[in-house]
Amino acid sequence: MGEYLKTADSDWFKQRLIVVMYCVIAAFVVLICRLFYLQVIEGEEFRRLSENNCIRLQSIDPQRGLIYDRNRVLLVDNRPSFDLSIILKDAKPVDDTVEKLSGYIKVPADVLMSKIKKCKGISIYKPFLLKRDIGRDALAAIEAHKYDLPGIKINVRPRRHYINRQIAAHLIGYLSKISSDELKSGKYPACRSGDFIGKFGVEKAYGAYLRGKRGGRQVEVNATGQVVRILRTVDAWPGHNIYLTIDLKLQQKAEKLLEGVAGAIAAIDPATGEILALASSPSFDQNSFVNGMSHKQWHALVSNRFRPMENKAVQGEYPPASIYKIVTAIAGLEEGIINNNTTFYCSGHYKFGDRDFRCWKKRGHGNVDVVRALAESCDVFFYQLGQKLGIDRLAWYAKACGLGAPAGIKLDQEASGLIPTAAWKKRRTGIAWLQGETLSVAIGQGYNLVSPLQMLVLTSAVANGGIRYKPLILKTIETSEGKIISDDSLHTKRKITGKLPASRQTLEIVKKGLWQAVNVRKGTARIARIDGIAISGKTGTAQVVGRQQDEDSDEEDRAFHLKPHAWFVAFAPSDDPKIAVVVIVEHGEHGSTTAAPIARELIRTYLGKLET
Repeated sequence: MGEYLKTADSDWFKQRLIVVMYCVIAAFVVLICRLFYLQVIEGEEFRRLSENNCIRLQSIDPQRGLIYDRNRVLLVDNRPSFDLSIILKDAKPVDDTVEKLSGYIKVPADVLMSKIKKCKGISIYKPFLLKRDIGRDALAAIEAHKYDLPGIKINVRPRRHYINRQIAAHLIGYLSKISSDELKSGKYPACRSGDFIGKFGVEKAYGAYLRGKRGGRQVEVNATGQVVRILRTVDAWPGHNIYLTIDLKLQQKAEKLLEGVAGAIAAIDPATGEILALASSPSFDQNSFVNGMSHKQWHALVSNRFRPMENKAVQGEYPPASIYKIVTAIAGLEEGIINNNTTFYCSGHYKFGDRDFRCWKKRGHGNVDVVRALAESCDVFFYQLGQKLGIDRLAWYAKACGLGAPAGIKLDQEASGLIPTAAWKKRRTGIAWLQGETLSVAIGQGYNLVSPLQMLVLTSAVANGGIRYKPLILKTIETSEGKIISDDSLHTKRKITGKLPASRQTLEIVKKGLWQAVNVRKGTARIARIDGIAISGKTGTAQVVGRQQDEDSDEEDRAFHLKPHAWFVAFAPSDDPKIAVVVIVEHGEHGSTTAAPIARELIRTYLGKLET
């Protein structure tokens, strides 16, 4: 029995050994066949690849979406940019290659080498950007001598181009190279070092829609880095196209009207809240940010005392001056302190405590009701009304009219302004509110601060019967194929943010005063009148520094930076408003002579276009 078991075990072992031997032999056969295929059949091809070529990935930048005005007129497009790069692995000897290259692009070799050496940790396998947008002459020279310039690459990339230089620069914004902090923030997951992103305006606000999706290609290159063939391509997806609410012709008119002065103009459709024009002066050329500017150019921009980089229509904060009297009038009428027939006497000044509060008209206006007080901008009337209202009631109405808070436009750094209260002053300064300060606030001076956009929305609400619409800058977004993007978060439809704290009767009284300001002989905005077009408006002259009681000197004697700002708000036609406008000219002195004529011409341009 034992002999039998021993024989059986021996047979089993031999069978297993045979199986293992067959497996080993099969593996060697497969290996030998594969080696024969690689070395004999495909040997020549792989020898070429291993000795002279390698596979690399190249990025394809997407075309950024285009920007149009409300009438589908192109504002921003893309142009080809020829960007020069070097791949250090392929450019050996680097010094010789750079020396030859410098002669073709007219840049000293030491400048190019310094740029390469400054970038620590640069990959020798990846293209390193030496110069953007080299121009067609340099491109032709490099292409003609490309075999003498190993490792030198020229990539054609889309470059942003702002067609109307400086026009709507503060609204459209600009692109600039992404910073290391922005890359680390995680807000731009699809971006890489060297990419351009929106830094301001619409370019930033809607950057996610404009950007598009990056593509790429797998290419085979030879020993000098030249592309031998393209193995595979994944196309880039272009960004979406954006249609703004502004009218280019109206925008151009606004910019022209602001030439030579610092200030802002904004226009809105009172029925929808769509911004028709948004201009800030002085402006800047957005193309300089894309093309690159020197330190000297940047310093000149940021040190300019007229602040060209500030969007004054949205970010500027100024005392509202007499246009604030619209709020004071609404508050007095709604509180029942005055009515249409109430009059106050104006002798040219108002005695309160130990101080004389003066009216702009030294001889006074006599007995004045609220309509005439608005039309002729009587300070004394509103001093007395403000005194009866008190600061906190006045502040409540100002805030209910949308002041003291952002209007909600989809642009960065919108100003909130300031509506003072007794509690605010106590908290801020530790000093109690003085009743005399209320008189200054009632005529738009004192601690009051507003942005032009806030006053535009308020004027628009008065024009349309009391509805405060969120200011819109975006009309539609479309894909490159023309499909409209529907997304409620885009704010392309009118949105009510509130209503004025005023009855229909109150608004009719206020509107009558604004109509008379333009259309009666003694109205302060008489200069804004246009034959055949009924305009309603209100002027304002905002003091930059407080005026002393005994100060009788004319503003013309003051230094420029101490002269008052000139305001004007208006809407037209008065009975069926199609446009509301705000104008502020910094240190422009008088709203009636400086700001009102600007608004008149803007209204004439827009309504004249609607008729054609």
